[in-house]
Amino acid sequence: MHGGKGSGAPKGNRNAYKHGARSGEALRTLALIRSLGAMLDDGEA
Repeated sequence: MHGGKGSGAPKGNRNAYKHGARSGEALRTLALIRSLGAMLDDGEA
């Protein structure tokens, strides 16, 4: 029925891919930037 709880896209569904903003590589890059910024704030770099 329409409006019911859906299961979402199947795992590995490449057609559901929209962008890489939350990809593993993007998240690792953001974590590196945050840690470098923290080092600058602490005066370590």
